[in-house]
Amino acid sequence: MSTPPGTNYWDYIRVEDLLSLQGGYERDERKLGNDEVMFIVVHQVYELWFKLILRELTTARDLFMKEPVPDVELAAAARSFRRVVTIFQQAVNHFQVMETMTTRDYLEFRDQLIPASGFQSAQLREIEILLGLDDDRRVPLGKESSYKQALKMGQGEPAPALDRVEARLAGGPPLKEVLYRWLSRTPVDGPSDPKVVRRFLEKFIASMRDEVARRVEIAVEKALTPADVERLRERYETEVRNAASFLLAEDDPSADEETREKRQAIRAGLVFIESYRELPRLAWPREILDAVIDMEQSMLIWRQRHARMVERVIGRRMGTGGSAGVDYLDQTALRYRIFSDIWAVRTVLLRKPVVPPIAHAEDYGFRVED
Repeated sequence: MSTPPGTNYWDYIRVEDLLSLQGGYERDERKLGNDEVMFIVVHQVYELWFKLILRELTTARDLFMKEPVPDVELAAAARSFRRVVTIFQQAVNHFQVMETMTTRDYLEFRDQLIPASGFQSAQLREIEILLGLDDDRRVPLGKESSYKQALKMGQGEPAPALDRVEARLAGGPPLKEVLYRWLSRTPVDGPSDPKVVRRFLEKFIASMRDEVARRVEIAVEKALTPADVERLRERYETEVRNAASFLLAEDDPSADEETREKRQAIRAGLVFIESYRELPRLAWPREILDAVIDMEQSMLIWRQRHARMVERVIGRRMGTGGSAGVDYLDQTALRYRIFSDIWAVRTVLLRKPVVPPIAHAEDYGFRVED
């Protein structure tokens, strides 16, 4: 694309437009104190960061909607996730700017914000939707029956924020869904077949049991008392039972056979990619998993840091939008976990020497076109 003649920095970045947006309700910055202008600027910066995050997540989601997902494009998805990580890390630092404002400074203009709330950030809700946050994990803001209710105008009429969220909900499946679908197609030491998957998982669980026996022997050699050894034995055996229940998707008694097979395939794909990551064709899939964990962790840290900033500035007051304030923010940091299977699989991984051998390792080498 050619550069239009006469282009300059301030026109390209639209500096004057940006600098005219900090006037608050009356659109007049001259009537505001420095603390309120700072408050507005930081939140505007967050919304700009959220816009970039949505673009990166949408690009990655669209890639994983392909069947099959081209191996050569996994690097681009990992780069999108890493960019989201970096943005959240930068966003965490912005809370330091907010903390230059004292409690009394904030109270000078806080009442003017009622009933506005950061909960009404449509883009943050879009990020949660696009990632795949389940509705049943959402923490109620206050008296509203749905998180969408808080995105309406004062009298319940439609608002741009709700329009954004509705459009996002209608805009395709979340990242979690398509990413897990991709994992379920992982050729686990052979074709993606339920019997092959089950056989691989049973071999893996058998290796876990051998590891438990070895650890108990170490406990005996360490001259622990019989009671100590028995306690450790029971703890290790419980760990293996829980791991087997997770891997074989028996942790949800209400799931039907088809659902269990799908979950087995997802979890087998996770274990396989993590356990045989040295195989060339698994290197980028493993990088994807690591980037997804890093991304969710960075968002959780951002939520936790947000809660501590709010507690520092206003204590445990009720939020301007009617929420429980800090308690609400702390609950979101605890409950808003999306990629739980990718986190959980770390509990069941084995040391490299005891990972069961696979029969078709050559199928995961570099592919050379003729």
